[in-house]
Amino acid sequence: MDVLLTVNGQQHRLDLDIRVTLLDALRERLGLTGTKKGCDQGQCGACTVLVGGRRVLSCFILAATVDGEVTTIEGLAGEGDPLHPMQQAFLDCDAFQCGYCTPGQILSAIACVQEGHAESEDEIHEYMSGNLCRCAAYPKIVEAVQRAKPLMQVQAKESD
Repeated sequence: MDVLLTVNGQQHRLDLDIRVTLLDALRERLGLTGTKKGCDQGQCGACTVLVGGRRVLSCFILAATVDGEVTTIEGLAGEGDPLHPMQQAFLDCDAFQCGYCTPGQILSAIACVQEGHAESEDEIHEYMSGNLCRCAAYPKIVEAVQRAKPLMQVQAKESD
């Protein structure tokens, strides 16, 4: 099937089997390996990307059904650009250990803030619960979300 995907602001026309997941299209056809293949069953969140600004598990969505712009970790900050506030907060708060889950955690955290679900530690825990970290960096991840939230809100107001 001929599929047109807009990923990180660029359009890509791909000839794909209709059974190809968005995750496999990103990694194997577009070379965007920042999105990780964890469980391949939608249970770990390592494959989280944003589609039209909403978080999705890219291992669970067929590439041919994607409707909206896909944002991967590679699309948050361009070469030489400052990091997205959430990326910077993850660095500043040491919110990662091995780093495998980090791209999915960051994209999910961005959506968590944008959805208005970062008002308390408990709420952040609840709305980030679909993203597993085997290294147990959860307290630092919550700290990073809390640190990035006001900076993201300022950025959003400036872009309006």
